Amino acid sequence: MELLAPAGNFEKFLTALHFGADAVYMAGGRFGLRAFAGNFSDEELKKAVKIAHGNGKKVFITLNIIAKDKDFDGLKEYLKYLEKIKVDAVIVADIGVLAFVRKHAPKLVVHVSTQANIINSYSANLMVELGAKRLILARELSLEEIKQIRANVPSNIEIEVFVHGAMCMAYSGRCLLSNYLTGRDSNHGECVQACRWKYTIKEVSRDEELEVEEDEKGSYILNSKDLNMIEHLGKLKEIGVDSVKIEGRMKSAYYVASVVNAYRRALDMLPKKPTKEIVNELSKPSHRPYTTGFYFGEKDKQFYQDSKPIQNVDFVAVVSKDCENGFVEIEMRNKFSVGEKLEILSPDAKIFNKKIEIKKILCEDGQEIETCKKVQQRVKIPCKLALKVGDILRR
Repeated sequence: MELLAPAGNFEKFLTALHFGADAVYMAGGRFGLRAFAGNFSDEELKKAVKIAHGNGKKVFITLNIIAKDKDFDGLKEYLKYLEKIKVDAVIVADIGVLAFVRKHAPKLVVHVSTQANIINSYSANLMVELGAKRLILARELSLEEIKQIRANVPSNIEIEVFVHGAMCMAYSGRCLLSNYLTGRDSNHGECVQACRWKYTIKEVSRDEELEVEEDEKGSYILNSKDLNMIEHLGKLKEIGVDSVKIEGRMKSAYYVASVVNAYRRALDMLPKKPTKEIVNELSKPSHRPYTTGFYFGEKDKQFYQDSKPIQNVDFVAVVSKDCENGFVEIEMRNKFSVGEKLEILSPDAKIFNKKIEIKKILCEDGQEIETCKKVQQRVKIPCKLALKVGDILRR
C-alpha cells in the first residue's frame, strides 16, 4: 500500500520524503482546505514535483474546497499550470470542480476527496463515470463496508482511506460550526476547530445554563479523539485498500516525521504486526487519545474530558548537515544544554531511537557555549553516529 503524507509547507514536504512517504498531498495558494497551512507558491510546487519525481515519489494537489461560482475564477489557468508541471493527481470534493477539471485539464488524474462523502458503491461508481481514478472513502465506513465498495468498483480504480490523525466531528469534515460562530468557513479551508471548544446548553424557559458534563472540566461532546490504525494495516491491505493517508497539513514537521516514520516501519513489516517500539512512536508527537474510529464499529469515538492534546516529547533540533569529521550541524527548535542526552529520530534503523549525549556545543564562529537557546540557531555538536540531513533530535 502507498503511504500518503501531508505537506503543509516545504519543510514538511522534505520531512515526509525523508522519513519514507511514497506520496505527499499539498496545496497551492488557493482551492485547498487548509488556508492557514504554509502552502506552496507556483514555483515551490514546481520544485516539489521535480524533487519528488527525482526520488520516485508522487505529488497530489488539493482542490478540495466546496466551491461557489466565484471560486472558479483563475481555476482554469491553475489547472493548466498543474498539467504543465506534471503533478500526479488533483484531489477534488465538489462535483462541479471535478467536471471543470475533466473539461479544462483532461490529462490531470483526479482523486475524489473524503469531503465528497462516498459511503456506497453507487456513489463510488458515479465518481468513476465522471472521471475519478482514485476514491478517498468517507471516514464513517467500517472495514466490511470498504470491502464491499472495493468489490463493486473496477479493479483499476484505487481506494484510499485515512489511517491517522485528527478526526472532525462533522460528517467527513463538512462542518458549519466554524462559519456560524466566527465567519471563517471550514469548507473553504478556514476552520477554527470550534468543535474543540467548551459548550453549555440552556433550556428555553429557564435562565439557567447547564454544562453537559460529569466533572468540573466542562463539556467537550463534539471533540473527537485522534484516529490511529497502525496495528491494523494488514486488515486494510487484505480488503484491497491501495493507499493509507495521514492527516496533518497544519501539524508540525516533527509530527510529520514521527508519524510517517512509524507507519513506514509498520508497512515494511507486513504481514507481521508492528513492534511495541513502533506503536509507541505514536505517543511521542502531539496527539489526543486514540481511537480506531468507525473501522470496527467502536462506540467510544469522542474525548469528553479535555480539548488539549497530549505532548510527551520535545522536538529539540533537526540535522542541517550530514555528520562528518566527528561533528554534526543541527538547527535548534527547543533549548538544550551540554550534558543532556537526546534521542534520535531517523529513517536509518541502525541509529533510530539511539541516544546522543551533548558533550560540547559550538557556534558557527567556533565559540563554545553551554546552552543553545536561540530558535533556529545552527550549531555543531560532537557525534560518532551517521546522522543525515533531516534526522531529528528529541527529548
